[in-house]
Amino acid sequence: MVTLVVATSADPASIGPASSLLAMPGWHPGPSLQDSASYTNKEVRLIKLDKRLVVENHLDKRWEEATGETVDDVVFLSKHVASSNRPALTIHPIGTPHLREGEALTAGGKPGWAAPPNPRIGPWFRLLKNIANSHNLVPEFEVIQRNTFSLYNYIHCYRKLRLYDDDGINEAGKNQKLSLVG
Repeated sequence: MVTLVVATSADPASIGPASSLLAMPGWHPGPSLQDSASYTNKEVRLIKLDKRLVVENHLDKRWEEATGETVDDVVFLSKHVASSNRPALTIHPIGTPHLREGEALTAGGKPGWAAPPNPRIGPWFRLLKNIANSHNLVPEFEVIQRNTFSLYNYIHCYRKLRLYDDDGINEAGKNQKLSLVG
């Protein structure tokens, strides 16, 4: 089983952490998926997409069909801006449980669907908080625990846990490179 980390070149807050991951030792070129480059490091796969993440439904299934590898988790590197308008770091599940079947979506996904619960969300959030503190990113970046789903964007259909590691960048922080790699 593999963890699929998904980045997009359309989002600086996505490609920055992806570049930091790939700068670490152990990465090798992996199989391409629909003309998108991928990289492997033990049980982790990182794929760089050109499209915005909101149009990528069933990426786990497509990866499994293309490679024969079972995807255990998918982590999206993306951005949001905190309500305070400060750059923010968060981890949250995805879904649109507030919509009814047949209601219009502004992005990918399925009305009324939500990612299944996973016990790793809590530990991953605590790790994110510890990394942010140890790298002196607080208070410049808020570390937000979002117990709600991302309701308005980044909504996809997947069969297993899907998370977003949101590196929220506002205008003041859009050029800051952030590495969450220990």
